[in-house]
Amino acid sequence: MPNIATINGIAEDNIATHNGGTASLYTNKNGDTWVHFAGMVATGGSLTTDGDYRVRTFNSSGTFEVTTLGPGEVEYLVIAGAGAGGGTGGAGGGAGGYKTATGFSVSATSYSITVGAGGSGNHTAQGDSGSNSVFSSITSTAGGGGGGNTTKAGLTGGSGGGGQQVGSPGSGTGSQGNAGGAGSNSSAYGSGGGGGSSAVGQAGSGGDAGDGGAGTANSITGSSVTYASGGGGSWLTSIGGGSYGTAPAGGGGDGEASTGEAGTSNTGGGGGGGGYVGGGLTTGGAGGSGVVIIRYKFQ
Repeated sequence: MPNIATINGIAEDNIATHNGGTASLYTNKNGDTWVHFAGMVATGGSLTTDGDYRVRTFNSSGTFEVTTLGPGEVEYLVIAGAGAGGGTGGAGGGAGGYKTATGFSVSATSYSITVGAGGSGNHTAQGDSGSNSVFSSITSTAGGGGGGNTTKAGLTGGSGGGGQQVGSPGSGTGSQGNAGGAGSNSSAYGSGGGGGSSAVGQAGSGGDAGDGGAGTANSITGSSVTYASGGGGSWLTSIGGGSYGTAPAGGGGDGEASTGEAGTSNTGGGGGGGGYVGGGLTTGGAGGSGVVIIRYKFQ
């Protein structure tokens, strides 16, 4: 009887429970024996492969079903829907809450996936906040809407919306994101940028609106992608001057002279603020919807 080689120092009598997986023993005609560990088998979402890993991306709500447990651990990225920009000289919307981790334990069962929608823009009021995204016990908090001409405060969220003029910016939620930027109380009222997952939104200064806060790069799919940046602010004047806030990489929308730029779908990027050049009422850009991505070893 040939000896069964240890794998990573694990003895023969423990090898069948290595990493919680199931082991199969194979012997060739020369009496050499080796062990193959079964990986996880699951369904749901859009499937891509990265080496020995499978990646399931949910751009809309659905079900992640584990049919063969294997190692029983996954890596996840859960991003909520972002807030919309404020209207008519409005501030940028806050990014959707950003959560990621490795080594998350799952069971051989079905998990409902909720992908949060981005918030809608309004003419003069605050932009609407987005909606939460959920996987198992993990909930990412919706991004807060940016302040508008009539309702100036930014809303609290995963990342907070920027403030318009004297309105206070919204705060972020724990480690999920950051606060929006404050507005400027000058005659041109440069509004603040929305908070991003890696940085606070920039404050307005004079007629210059603030940029959105930075997003966060993540390689869960096998390639680096940046998610969850805040939207840029806009400004309120009809006599010239001022600049519009921009959004950094991560799906946020820029502030504009007319309707704010929308956040990119499935990035959790905040919407840009709507402008007020020439006295017309404008709408803040919609927030980008969220995304849920799950990665696991399959062989």
